[in-house]
Amino acid sequence: MTTQILFIRHGETAWNRIKRIQGHIDIPLAESGVEQAQLLAARCANEARAGVRLDAIWSSDLMRAQQTAQPIAAALGLTLQLTEGLRERNYGAFQGHDSDQIAERFPDEYAHWQTRDPGFSPPEGESQRVFYHRVLHALEPILAKHPEGRIACVAHGGVLDCIYRFANGLALDAPRAWPLLNTSVNVVDFERDGAVTQARVLAWGDVTHLPSPSDDDSFKRSS
Repeated sequence: MTTQILFIRHGETAWNRIKRIQGHIDIPLAESGVEQAQLLAARCANEARAGVRLDAIWSSDLMRAQQTAQPIAAALGLTLQLTEGLRERNYGAFQGHDSDQIAERFPDEYAHWQTRDPGFSPPEGESQRVFYHRVLHALEPILAKHPEGRIACVAHGGVLDCIYRFANGLALDAPRAWPLLNTSVNVVDFERDGAVTQARVLAWGDVTHLPSPSDDDSFKRSS
């Protein structure tokens, strides 16, 4: 059975602009992010009128994801379904800081973080490995609920990164070479055969609904 999921990163927040780590901190969308969400909802409505179905919409329970998903749900007459499992990675003590501040306040932990060790956990946070398995585990009941369905999941850059790595068999410590853009549409087919689930990326980083470039999920400040 194949389930198609449109993974969507939330719209822009004020902290996205200044590259401050949000993690589990419940940051709302910036005005620009609200506009992006509205444009995305209009795109989904136009596609629906053209006969492209969307059976359900799921979202991380964090505000920035819900605010992105709700206009789509309203435009399509769908009930928004929430799950904690699609939250961004918990960065613990790193949350609320940019990379320069982390390097200054947590020099040893910052140095370890930069090695890309999947087992590294920020103080009071979760490791990349734990996060990755948490995301995949959260998808299991969603896939089971929508066999042969076409659905949307609004989440976060880190969640999309986990999905891309899973679908392409990439190591957790491999440097990222794919975009994670605000309100991007990223289409992935999931094929389930018993206990085995395989995924295939059909489209990635689609922001054709936006009039200007969308910001990437990076911790590096723009020059």
